Amino acid sequence: MQAQATTSDPVPVADRPATGESVPLLQQILRGDLPASLVVFLIAIPLSLGIAVASGAPVLAGLIAGVVGGIVAGALGGSIYQVSGPAAGLTVLVFGTIQQFGWQLTCFITILAGLVQIGFGASRIARAALAISPAVVHGMLAGIGITIALAQLHIVLGGTPESHAWKNLRDLPGQIADLHGPATLLGLVTIGLLIIWQYVPKMLRVIPGPLVAVVVTTAIAALGNLSVKRIDLPENLYQMPSLPALPTGNWGPIAVAVLTIAIIASVESLLSAVAVDKLHSGPRANLDRELVGQGVANTLSGFLGGLPVTGVIVRSSTNVAAGARTRASAILHGIWILLFVSLLGGMIEQIPLAVLAGLLVFVGIRLVKPEDIRELTHHREIVVYVITVVGVVFLNLLEGVLLGIAVALVMLVFRLSRMVLRTDHRGDRYLVRVEGSLTFLSVPNLNRELSAIPPGAKVDIDLAVDFMDHAAFEALHGWRMTHEKLGGTVDIDEKHEQWYESAVSGTPRRDKTTPVSALSAMIFGRKSPNEPSKPLDARVLIEGIRDFQQNSAAAVRPLLSQLARNGQFPTALFITCSDSRVVPYLFTASGPGDLFKVRNIGNLVPPYAAEGENSVGAAIEYAVGVLGVRSIVICGHSHCGAMKALLAGGEPTTQGHLGGWLRHAERSLARFNAGIIPSDSDHAVNQLAQVNVIEQIENLRTYPIVRQYESDARLTLIGLFFDIEEAEVLLFNRNTARFENISAEEIGLTIRPEPAGNLA
Repeated sequence: MQAQATTSDPVPVADRPATGESVPLLQQILRGDLPASLVVFLIAIPLSLGIAVASGAPVLAGLIAGVVGGIVAGALGGSIYQVSGPAAGLTVLVFGTIQQFGWQLTCFITILAGLVQIGFGASRIARAALAISPAVVHGMLAGIGITIALAQLHIVLGGTPESHAWKNLRDLPGQIADLHGPATLLGLVTIGLLIIWQYVPKMLRVIPGPLVAVVVTTAIAALGNLSVKRIDLPENLYQMPSLPALPTGNWGPIAVAVLTIAIIASVESLLSAVAVDKLHSGPRANLDRELVGQGVANTLSGFLGGLPVTGVIVRSSTNVAAGARTRASAILHGIWILLFVSLLGGMIEQIPLAVLAGLLVFVGIRLVKPEDIRELTHHREIVVYVITVVGVVFLNLLEGVLLGIAVALVMLVFRLSRMVLRTDHRGDRYLVRVEGSLTFLSVPNLNRELSAIPPGAKVDIDLAVDFMDHAAFEALHGWRMTHEKLGGTVDIDEKHEQWYESAVSGTPRRDKTTPVSALSAMIFGRKSPNEPSKPLDARVLIEGIRDFQQNSAAAVRPLLSQLARNGQFPTALFITCSDSRVVPYLFTASGPGDLFKVRNIGNLVPPYAAEGENSVGAAIEYAVGVLGVRSIVICGHSHCGAMKALLAGGEPTTQGHLGGWLRHAERSLARFNAGIIPSDSDHAVNQLAQVNVIEQIENLRTYPIVRQYESDARLTLIGLFFDIEEAEVLLFNRNTARFENISAEEIGLTIRPEPAGNLA
């Protein structure tokens, strides 16, 4: 995520609308697309060959898919920066399909899968595919990576892989004991070069690592005249391949294969397009059009005898980083593949198979990402991930994904219905606290706990629930009626949300509590929206603390205890004003442990070179260097007193310490007076506050650690403006240089995620 385009942007973008510059199309292609297409082409050649070999398909099928994916999907797809071609994510699926149906029938299945994708795009259901749990997607890719690595490792060691991952794992010790010298040497050198290339100076990494590894090891094999298996291309590359075969029956398994390839290829393409959108500030991808483009490419690729095509994140992210400006880059990369195969096919036949196997072992291992595992562990989704991985590796791709989805749904139901119930006995009074969601799944536990309370006892029930269904209400209300008939008393007190009372009154609620409403209730209690705020003197403050201890502490204690034990891992440094009306937790739907906060008058960031003590600078260096936050937010707000003081100039409030502090905003005032940053607000104070946010982001970049981390795409800078009156948060859009409403389509214009992993 970035608030403003600068020369330090790690991702070049052609037209920066903030400057108003318009670059002719031909100039964009020559300056950006042509060199970018060459870089992507150099990556695509070895990966296309390796994926074809790993899939058990003819080697030429990978190159055909690379050409068709580049030219057709590049021209017709909905993402101008996405590069398509054969992908590691489909390798296992295609291998199994070829083993079951043969190559010609697999081509026919690819054609049908493409037509299904066109149907997906025409029905405008593209965004529905994004609802799949990330844990399932990451688990699927990791399982594919492990399967590829296990199979290709046998080729590296000079043997032949089995058709099942378990057999490859079982036979691996024997394969290691029976090494085949030259092939093993070339494969291990390939893997070693790919590992080393990640740590060479940045200027050398302009040359793609896969290209270096393949060229060096192929040269070693040629100079050493090593006797190893090499790629075998057809003698006549222009001879029309045999047409896809039509099935003679058994349509059920074929239909399953068609839908599986269509769905997996579509999901991978859409996820790649969404990820690529976050790497640039150009036009957002049209996901439905992207599916149509992918479908046309797969239909043509299958007809020509090529592998299935998907959008590929590693080639797409490389395309953006290399300076692509238009979709011409993806198209040109396909043309370069076609010319290379046509004119220099003999060079391809010099590449040893063990070299491509080593490349795929590296690619497969890279699909198992430690950062994904850490993130999913943090969000308690690791079980879904692990089960998906195991299912993909030891069952098959489709069954593994379905198993992961099933586990994700079970966990979702468990979380939605999770209830925490505690009973305390104090004298003749029983205190029962119920938290979470009260559903029919909670009824047995609820009845068991309530039945243990003796008849005639005085009972206080605290309901801190975010949902209550009819079965749970009937169980609780029925017990209450019975207990009161037997002489007991029951006092039900609902915290934050009125579920029980609404049901009693005959107007039960239907909507589950949202995180924002729950957070608001925790902050403001059950105060009526029309009730004015009371002056917070010492007595009211103490009463608030007492209320927290009695009513809210128990609800947040488990989370705070976990944070105390495990430490803090905030995702962002949030720098905002000291103004009491600005409550970050309220409009970011965050909670304890999510934000590392700095508050000061005017949300100012003194430049790195400023003299004297700088507590803000210390917080920045600690947040980025120690806590590892991935973003820094500067949040200004409307009706800011600091901005009023700046505009007033000579007011007494600008004297003393306050005056000295506000000197850090003098450049904001100068920028405002010069009218550099346009604004949608007519209010001078609010305009200055927005300009001040942009200026403080510039000050952030004076810190070496911020500048370095941002250039490495490990840190993003975000500008926000909180309109107090409208209760509205505006996001600085560097594409228009304005603060704008946040919507799902516009977030990508300013938000940049961590760099995408190497998915071939």
